[in-house]
Amino acid sequence: MLSINAVKGFEYGSGFGGVKMRGSQHNDSFVKEGDRVRTTTNHSGGIQGGISNGEDIYFRVAFKPVATIMQDQESVNESGENVTVSGKGRHDPCVVPRAVPIVEAMAALVIADYLLLSKSDKIQDI
Repeated sequence: MLSINAVKGFEYGSGFGGVKMRGSQHNDSFVKEGDRVRTTTNHSGGIQGGISNGEDIYFRVAFKPVATIMQDQESVNESGENVTVSGKGRHDPCVVPRAVPIVEAMAALVIADYLLLSKSDKIQDI
């Protein structure tokens, strides 16, 4: 996700909020439900030790705000002199309206990539 333009943060599961918890609070205990082994919670967001544990994978992605604003800002020019910069028009793309499909597409690509990698030892050259 961090390879997507404008993404500045990524967390899965409890993410940064998990650092405020004790290990005993954060651990996802395993239980058997019918024929399936599950976790009682999903603080890990479905990923433990870099591997899916079978639970739903969930994550959050943070995007930076658009840099061009229609407000005067203080800056410095090439000569080191203080200047005022004024935004005139939109010259940078705003990813917000497209953020959800972009993130969904990247997640699908990564999952498909790793699915193919897991089968690569079974693929033979023809």
